Amino acid sequence: MATRQVLADLVVAFAQQGGPAVAIESVGGVDAARRVRAGEAFDVVILAADAIDQLIAAGCVLADSRVDLVHSGVAVAVRAGAPRPDIGSEAAVRAAVQAARTIGYSTGPSGVALAKLFVRWGLADALADKLVTPPPGVPVGSLVESGYVELGFQQYSELINLGGIDVLGPLPPAIQITTTFSAGICATATPGQAAAVREMLAFMASPAAADAKRRQGMDPA
Repeated sequence: MATRQVLADLVVAFAQQGGPAVAIESVGGVDAARRVRAGEAFDVVILAADAIDQLIAAGCVLADSRVDLVHSGVAVAVRAGAPRPDIGSEAAVRAAVQAARTIGYSTGPSGVALAKLFVRWGLADALADKLVTPPPGVPVGSLVESGYVELGFQQYSELINLGGIDVLGPLPPAIQITTTFSAGICATATPGQAAAVREMLAFMASPAAADAKRRQGMDPA
């Protein structure tokens, strides 16, 4: 889901350069990996790099096809108009987490890393009743907007296009969680489709795609 908007922009740009039409289906990463493993007929899958590697190891994605597309960091959000806690340092984020009534984070790689951070801080038990993990594909930001979650952590790219929330900014460098999102050609792709995917991924990884990635809060990989 973190790559949904940037992929939509890049698909349009690819078509404008003469590439074929591309149909993108955006779902939660856990669901996407499950469906590829089940053998659904997709030509390409875009997920966190480690998930792509796992699909390659399982024979579901072609071994020579991984292309790294973007680096994506985590940001913090509150409901629009709500008090804005300081997140300028690791200590400030820790204090904000302890003070929050509820904390939301995703089921994706950033959420896994955040849970490990809470353990390192020694807060896992104290926070257990505060933590809210939405179902795959449901943005943490939507729970922040509704007021169900007071402090939300998610990929910056997933927060910047949502209304009803205030994005406080990225996590400070000491605890920033950066995910590399990569693409891989699915084993179900025909040779002709695989060739078309390689052409598309070459464009998406090229300097011509860099500005679109930055507009969506990501860095080129």
